[in-house]
Amino acid sequence: MSREFEQFQVQRVIGNNVVMVQGEKNGKEYVIIGKGIGFAAKNEGVIAADDHRIEKLFRLEDREEWSQYQILLEDIDPKVMKITDEIIGDITCQFPGKLNDKIYLALPSHIQFTIYRLRSGMDIINPFLQETKMTFPKEFEIASKAADKISAGFNVKIPEDEVGFLTYHVYSAVSNVPVGQLVKVSNIVSELIEMIREEKNITFEQGSMNHVRLMIHLRFSLERILQGSLIDNPFVKHIKKEYKTEYKLAQKLGKIMQSKLEASIPEEELCFLAMHLHRLFQTVEKNK
Repeated sequence: MSREFEQFQVQRVIGNNVVMVQGEKNGKEYVIIGKGIGFAAKNEGVIAADDHRIEKLFRLEDREEWSQYQILLEDIDPKVMKITDEIIGDITCQFPGKLNDKIYLALPSHIQFTIYRLRSGMDIINPFLQETKMTFPKEFEIASKAADKISAGFNVKIPEDEVGFLTYHVYSAVSNVPVGQLVKVSNIVSELIEMIREEKNITFEQGSMNHVRLMIHLRFSLERILQGSLIDNPFVKHIKKEYKTEYKLAQKLGKIMQSKLEASIPEEELCFLAMHLHRLFQTVEKNK
């Protein structure tokens, strides 16, 4: 969008550093983030496109999403916004490049609600904590530091389960994978692993190498399917012929994936899964 000679009409001041506005020319709605921009906007009502205080300008495409964030952000504690800025700065240092714009809205909303839950004595339980720590170690480290900032700023103890949820926000910011999708994929991965255990009557400890490899393969396979990222597998015919038992199980797992994702599962993905299952079963058998 060309911002030349554009002015923005202030719709709502979220905090000293966050304002929701509407372009006077195109009528589109945007979020502006910049140090002190909200403080001045309370009196001025209009922000020039070339205002030096504008650090981030982005548009929420979905009208329902826009309304949701208006409700969530209108009562955000300024201290939450300040800590959010610090956390986003830490993410940017570790992952240079453009972050998903939604982090600027989703993260403070999440932090504020977390503080409310903790102060209200509500438990935070994360069934995917171990998986998250193993799958996203760098993001988990950043989330741990973020938890320390929140803990110090609001005098609350942030449990490790919550660090796992913060990790999702960090990963979402750098990968553009929505947090909701991450949670959905985690649920499906757990269901698939349980089915593999039952079908083959095998056990492997959570956090073991076998468990980690299987979990990571399933997660990124599901994400590829959701994103429509096709992969080439030159061994499809060989795998279907040589690993018939594993391929049959992969087909069963594929039906669950298809039902949960509401997406077709490429044959290449099924065969890679069959190959991974073959290696898994061989390793389990050797360790008996």
